[in-house]
Amino acid sequence: MGLRLGFAGTPEFAATILRHLLAAGYRPELVLTQPDRPAGRGRKLTASPVKTLALDEGLRVEQPVSLKRAETVDPLGLAELDTLIVAAYGLILPQAVLDAPRAGCLNVHASLLPRWRGAAPIPWAIASGDAQSGVCLMQMEAGLDTGPVLASQATPIESRETAVELHNRLAQLGGDLLVQELGPILAGERDAQMQDDTLATYARKLSRDDGRIEWEWPAEDIDRRIRAFNPYPGCVATLGDEPLKLWRSRLAADVDANDAAPGTVLSVDDSGMYVAAGEGVVCVTEVQRPGRGRITPEALSRQQALAGERLGDAP
Repeated sequence: MGLRLGFAGTPEFAATILRHLLAAGYRPELVLTQPDRPAGRGRKLTASPVKTLALDEGLRVEQPVSLKRAETVDPLGLAELDTLIVAAYGLILPQAVLDAPRAGCLNVHASLLPRWRGAAPIPWAIASGDAQSGVCLMQMEAGLDTGPVLASQATPIESRETAVELHNRLAQLGGDLLVQELGPILAGERDAQMQDDTLATYARKLSRDDGRIEWEWPAEDIDRRIRAFNPYPGCVATLGDEPLKLWRSRLAADVDANDAAPGTVLSVDDSGMYVAAGEGVVCVTEVQRPGRGRITPEALSRQQALAGERLGDAP
């Protein structure tokens, strides 16, 4: 299509964006992705989803540890590109890299900027009770996700949607938006909308501590966190002296806790495990014991009596 593109990304979200580009006939001259990392129980060095896809497609792949040194950047040939498309790359791009392509660097970001700048916009949107999310195409600058927005697409967050489900939808939405808008953006046909910094929120990187559940919280907050932190880090409670991961849930607005203490399992049936919260009731629909697969609470109740048990906060 006459455009010289580069692509920088690492996880599956970025791989989905790259698939859309390839399906639309765009073949990047260069693909940047993070170095192979240890993964799995054997800690074997593993290629990123972007690297795997790029090599399968016969694309040039480079994996610099850093882009901060000019002697690392110059041989990449970034100045020969029309633009570098960036999606969840994970490395800081210094000004020399941002300025190198003719039209600079274009970022595909999984939020409606300026809300949720930063590393984890998808889970924090769910955890915070946002009614909608979306994707933005942003002209990159030195600040963290502060650049002007060239195109965006919003989508509602469904009431039972998990972070992994929203992630998959936004990746598809981002790929579609990029393919639709890339030509007009590079032709100068889209007006850049400056972000209002006073409306900015920050989506910090997740940690294992974010998976802690405190049953004194309102049921609505607990439900949001269970959905927001699936798949990482996963919300954890305790059942007896054993950790129990809670993977899926919904609000049980039609169930009365009857003054039961927070964390008390009120009942279990084929629709889930009903647990009293500080306010209201949460219906947990998928759980996991250590070293085992995910199951329904009803299947767990056949192994161990649950009704009347009290779930504890995570250790």
